[in-house]
Amino acid sequence: MQQRLVVISLDALGSRDLDDHLDELPNLRRLVVTGTRVRRVQGIYPTLTYPSHTTIITGQYPRKHGIVNNTKMQPQRKSPDWYWYQRDVKVPTLYDLVRRQHKKTAAFLWPITAGSRITYNLAEIFPNRIWTNQVLVSLKASSPAFLFRMNQKYGHLRRGIQQPELDDFITACAVDTLYNKRPQLTLIHLVDMDSMRHRYGVRSTEAMAALKRLDTRVGKLIDATIAAGTFSSTNFAILGDHYQINVDHMIHLNQAFAQRGWLTPTQDGAVRSDWHVWAKSCDGCTYVYTRNFADTQALKQLLEDTPGVEAVLTGKQAAKRGADPHCQWLVEAEAGYYFTDETQRPAVVEAVDPDSLGQPDRYHGVHGYDPLKPNYHTTLVLAVPAIKSNQVIDDAALIDEAPTFARLLGVHFPEPLPGKVLTEAFKEDHHEAD
Repeated sequence: MQQRLVVISLDALGSRDLDDHLDELPNLRRLVVTGTRVRRVQGIYPTLTYPSHTTIITGQYPRKHGIVNNTKMQPQRKSPDWYWYQRDVKVPTLYDLVRRQHKKTAAFLWPITAGSRITYNLAEIFPNRIWTNQVLVSLKASSPAFLFRMNQKYGHLRRGIQQPELDDFITACAVDTLYNKRPQLTLIHLVDMDSMRHRYGVRSTEAMAALKRLDTRVGKLIDATIAAGTFSSTNFAILGDHYQINVDHMIHLNQAFAQRGWLTPTQDGAVRSDWHVWAKSCDGCTYVYTRNFADTQALKQLLEDTPGVEAVLTGKQAAKRGADPHCQWLVEAEAGYYFTDETQRPAVVEAVDPDSLGQPDRYHGVHGYDPLKPNYHTTLVLAVPAIKSNQVIDDAALIDEAPTFARLLGVHFPEPLPGKVLTEAFKEDHHEAD
């Protein structure tokens, strides 16, 4: 029987969430009992949403798939473009492999699917130019007729991009599609808990309430396959892309570079085009790029001497870890600190004002750190027909997920992947050769 796959990404889901709260999450517990849980999944560097989601459906590290950050290198823009469009992905994706088999695919706010050939696509994108709006950019990026129908049916659930209403809208659209369209591959990205952790903290009451809402949404998605008569042929993968860490201090490296004349800030908070050294934040870490700059020892010393900096990696070391090979340095923050791109602050390192939480670049919790930081794993649950019941795998990596999903779907990536198929999760009749 041809099997389907539903991948549900619960953004910022950590291993600890299921370790500590599984008894409060009836739908996730049901999948854990009837399936296999990978307790600790090591992320990729940097542990950001867009690079991570691209790894999940390509099996490659950021240095290979090309999505090395959430946003693009645009120093002259205070609000840079995000990596919204699939054209920026340099390697094959799982959904393209399924499409080539002439099978239907669906995606709901899955990052970097704008402009893709997914059959039913609600792309994650938002307007950051004054001459456009949400409706126009979404129609251009998504499956237009599909988006129009979903908005007609469920648009009343949404309140812009605010949470938890946005996840309610996305869940309703996905339930409708699982029931009426029955795609071979469905990708769903739910962001409620990630947004609450950014605003209120990792273990906050608000974040824990979001986790329970996510469990309810997972139940609705499972029930949609039961109602559609596809449950017996549908495998589920519930996963996180990264975890989060609480923070209380910011590091503004561009402020330090401006003080030394290595870049020139503009009045609107961007950087003039004649910069020599520039930091591009990944929150828990930051890339540092240089142009026509010779004093690398002084720069390295400045980075190492900045309070809150835990490690300074060379570009070669960054590339070896899977990050952007074009950076001069990759700078890791200590837990409790994170980086911004700002240039006009009163100090290079400053405390986060609690009253500023919820404003741009002002957080209580962040990610983007080195995936090897202690207690910073995400997790994965695989369940039903092809998966062994009530089994636990202690450790795996984010790069293992795409080859595992490809095996479940009976598709093959055209070149070898760095990760491995999690064959120990499969029932015997799925232990076929690659």
